[in-house]
Amino acid sequence: MTEFWLISAPGEKTCQQTWDKMMAATTRTNNLSTNHKFSIPDLKVGTLDVLVGLSDELAKLDSFVESVVKKVAQYMADVLEDSRDKVQENLLANGVDLVTYITRFQWDMAKYPIKQSLKNISEIISKQVTQIDNDLKARASAYNNLKGNLQNLERKNAGSLLTRSLADIVKKDDFVLDSEYLITMLVVVPKVSYADWQKTYETLAEMVVPRSSNLLFEDHDSGLFSVTLFRKAIDDFKHKARESKFTVRDFQYNEEEMKADKEEMTRLSTDKKKQFVVFYKL
Repeated sequence: MTEFWLISAPGEKTCQQTWDKMMAATTRTNNLSTNHKFSIPDLKVGTLDVLVGLSDELAKLDSFVESVVKKVAQYMADVLEDSRDKVQENLLANGVDLVTYITRFQWDMAKYPIKQSLKNISEIISKQVTQIDNDLKARASAYNNLKGNLQNLERKNAGSLLTRSLADIVKKDDFVLDSEYLITMLVVVPKVSYADWQKTYETLAEMVVPRSSNLLFEDHDSGLFSVTLFRKAIDDFKHKARESKFTVRDFQYNEEEMKADKEEMTRLSTDKKKQFVVFYKL
């Protein structure tokens, strides 16, 4: 990050003479710095009493503006996430990078008319920065809510088979559907208990369909098995499975709901990416 100093130099007869003297002292003889003129128009200064009265207010305004600028930069870094190393190139002022903006600074006469008193100009700046701060808080809150909702959905699609969503694991062919009497259950079995499952699942309850169990998915610790049985045996099967340390997952295959969940995740992910544009327009 380039460091800049704003220097007030003792006045000579003309501003150009002051500039030439400073350039001779800092650049031409010992190359201490690279200097740029910081163009400030002739402002309506007023009396010394007015300036003294403004000094405390301007100090507070300076701190407030600095804090808001830092918050904008921080929130932009949060939105960029893995690309936060690109924050610097995206922090622009009036469409240009910060170094260019400072070294070629021009007073915005339309926003800050120099015919206005310093007090009025400071109030204009304060109102504008306050509005930016309020907009930032609202947009940051919306972004954090969006990010939280997306993380909740992502957690549902990751983690242990005991808790994660099964919608992206199972297929329609894994189930007996639209049967008045039969139902397919999903059971999480620890890997160390695979042999026990294969030996006992048909006898955990009456009316379990023989040889109906299939391994659908595995993670580090467990496997997800399907098993088909008669509906009237559901409660007994769940009870006996629990006693054997097998976990029955409550799951109904519903293509519309599964499609809606996937679309919701896609929408949230897309909206989250769009938030960078929202912050960029602050």
